[in-house]
Amino acid sequence: MRSRQRGATALGMLTIIAIVGFALYGVVRLVPIYSEYMAVVRAMEQTAKEDAGGTPQSMRAALDRRWTVEDIKSLDPKDIEIKRQGNGYTMRAWYRAEAPFISNISLVVDFDKTVTVGSGGAMAGT
Repeated sequence: MRSRQRGATALGMLTIIAIVGFALYGVVRLVPIYSEYMAVVRAMEQTAKEDAGGTPQSMRAALDRRWTVEDIKSLDPKDIEIKRQGNGYTMRAWYRAEAPFISNISLVVDFDKTVTVGSGGAMAGT
């Protein structure tokens, strides 16, 4: 007679726990990178709102102050690309952040955010 199996084996449960554990560890390693990206976005959008009619130099100075307050390390404010577009400017932050995962394996994330600074106000981009 054949008996029916019920439930998961110990090896099956350990495998599931290991996979979920690796995924959670990856999330824990990526949270600081994403929170820093959100600080970059916040700094750019605040600068666009407050310095809507400014020059690239005044925008860089405002970004530099916000970088200090937000304690942003993975990107320098000088790396923000500021270009003239129509009556205003665009600020673009495009960078790659890396978080060590296990041994010589790292998690890499690319970020790209553009904020438009117009003469009539600021508009957030992509």
